[in-house]
Amino acid sequence: MEPLYQQTHKQVHEIQSCMGRLETADKQSVHIVENEIQASIDQIFSRLERLEILSSKEPPNKRQNAKLRVDQLKYDVQHLQTALRNFQHRRHAREQQERQREELLSRTFTANGTQKKILDIANMLGLSNTVMRLIEKRAFQDKYFMIALLRCQGPSAGLLVIHKMGSETATARLSCPPGTQGSCQTAHFGGRSAGSS
Repeated sequence: MEPLYQQTHKQVHEIQSCMGRLETADKQSVHIVENEIQASIDQIFSRLERLEILSSKEPPNKRQNAKLRVDQLKYDVQHLQTALRNFQHRRHAREQQERQREELLSRTFTANGTQKKILDIANMLGLSNTVMRLIEKRAFQDKYFMIALLRCQGPSAGLLVIHKMGSETATARLSCPPGTQGSCQTAHFGGRSAGSS
């Protein structure tokens, strides 16, 4: 029993040193190291079964001590097996996070590609970014021009009616309150000129 116990004890210490190599192993060799450790653990478990049988055959005065030594080895090996499983679980979780990260990065790239396709279609239709910005700027300026015009007229200004006259010129007419027919104003903008009629 003693030589088998010493071999098994030595192998447990070798596995403990191999566990340290797991943390520093690169992605390609980590599987090899894991398989080596698992094979050694399996071999130790089979030796432990043999040691349990041999310890029960020891003389009565050595039997209890032999069983305690075998139980200690069994505990150490179970601890190593748990440590290996925990390492594998962490490695699998890390690999899954990396895959999910790569998937998210590819989705972001696809979204950017979609935006580019939309811009390409708008360019094919003849609407460039510059034209879109000019349209937005024109609407913004027209809004403030109308607000300024209404403020000049004061609270007596009535209903504002906007007529489109061509693509470049719009006319804003303020309807006059009753009795003030001669003081109505018309503003022409598009060419950005305002006058009274």
